[in-house]
Amino acid sequence: MEKAGSLGAFLAGVGVGIGIGMLFAPKAGGETREYIKSKAGEGKEYIKQRGTELRDQAGELIEKGKEAMGRQKETLADAMEAGKQAYRDTVSPQQPPAPGTAQ
Repeated sequence: MEKAGSLGAFLAGVGVGIGIGMLFAPKAGGETREYIKSKAGEGKEYIKQRGTELRDQAGELIEKGKEAMGRQKETLADAMEAGKQAYRDTVSPQQPPAPGTAQ
């Protein structure tokens, strides 16, 4: 409940601040509204452009991550195969022939 009261107080403060700013603005109301409108449009364009840049960067990072994971997967598979082969090479020659079998 305390958060709702704080939010209401904040919004009221913002409204009062905007009202006082409009009263003491150095430009006429129409000019001020146009200025605010143009700045809002600039902000919108900036956010859109920045969002596109961030999306592209994220895509590049994802691709790099996929490539790195693929390389690590291949390296791990090669290491496992080398380990298996080393185990086979080590175990096979040391096994004595079973009794009664010819070599």
